[in-house]
Amino acid sequence: MNHNKAFGLWSAVFLGIGSMVGAGIFVLLGEAGAITGNLVWISFILGGVVALLSGYSLGKLAVAYPSRGGIIEYLVQCYGEGFFSGTISVLFYISALVALGMVAKTFGTYASMMIFNKYSIFWVDIFTIGVLFLFMIINLSGSSIIAKSENIIVIFKLSILVIFTVAAFFYINPNLLELKDAPPAVNILSSIGLTFFAYEGFRVITNTVEDMPNPSTTVLKAMIVAILLVMALYISVTFAVFGNLPLDEVVKAKDYALAEAAKPAFGEKGFIIMSIAALVSTASSINANLYAVTNVTYQMAKDGQLPKVYQRNVWHSTQGLVISTILIVLLVLSLNLTQIATIGSISMLFIHGLVHIGHLFKIKKTGASKALIFLAIISIAIVIILALHYSSKHFNNIGYYLAGAFILAFIIEVSLRLITKRVIRKQIKG
Repeated sequence: MNHNKAFGLWSAVFLGIGSMVGAGIFVLLGEAGAITGNLVWISFILGGVVALLSGYSLGKLAVAYPSRGGIIEYLVQCYGEGFFSGTISVLFYISALVALGMVAKTFGTYASMMIFNKYSIFWVDIFTIGVLFLFMIINLSGSSIIAKSENIIVIFKLSILVIFTVAAFFYINPNLLELKDAPPAVNILSSIGLTFFAYEGFRVITNTVEDMPNPSTTVLKAMIVAILLVMALYISVTFAVFGNLPLDEVVKAKDYALAEAAKPAFGEKGFIIMSIAALVSTASSINANLYAVTNVTYQMAKDGQLPKVYQRNVWHSTQGLVISTILIVLLVLSLNLTQIATIGSISMLFIHGLVHIGHLFKIKKTGASKALIFLAIISIAIVIILALHYSSKHFNNIGYYLAGAFILAFIIEVSLRLITKRVIRKQIKG
């Protein structure tokens, strides 16, 4: 029944905002600012435009192929029921787990610094594991609880960010925003690869399609509204930070620049408040992305790509949620997530690009604008090149590692077929 559907327009918008406004704005703002200086707001606009084009493509596919699996279903629809779509689907699942692990680790780091005023690996891991299991329980409670909890969390963290931004505007030093002090404009291009990642979570909206009363009119609208609101927030926050802190201080405090920029308006309490906002934001992102991963694993199991155990019901969710959470915990405890997250993030960009290219094969079915899909493909290709260029400066031989990730996904796909005797299938015919 439609009235029992958990995600209306604003619930879907809040889920998208919750996923996007995670650790990204708190960490990437300083990182991108180190490259682009006080012109970083232009980079956030360009990153948002790429996200809008990508969101348009995914939104059209979501309406044509309404499935909890989101990108997984679109890959199978576009490329058929073969090894290629299976391999990319496995890579998508692994990348999503790694991204979640990195966000959870960020939460653990902030929590350790807040409570003990120091970085302790033991306590970082304890807080990381604790927040993962907390939101696993929330997600096991069902989609209506997820929607309600995400609405509350997003309203809380947006309120903090908006209050900070409005207050910080009264303390802005116009001299800090003068163009004469800005780095070369060409640096903007180098930072787009970073700023796009601050939007990447918009894709989780496609996973809500089966929990929407009117997806044909709601999905694309929710996608666009969420991205535009986040873009406005990012631009406003950027002016607040770079109008309150000299560039050298932003670079020095790049991992906590947002919290540092709160000091002129609120003093030391401002630093603490923004640190709490970072904790809430990462928690919100974990909640939204666990919901998406649960739907992805359920769909992959239905498609025949994961063992049936992923489909089994646990409370109001599936066993796939429990398995995915345990896998994330193992990743957090055993691997260097910083470099792995770089590989996972760029792999996710490749997957976006492949979905948009595949969309061209189904454009009559989706009714999308061919021009906008081409723009989505071109813009994602540019972001991939820029991300590779930036990452190669900090991560030697990243190309080989990316190739290794694709090979690993292929081996897993072949192994799953041999062990489970299952083959990926389309869930939506036509």
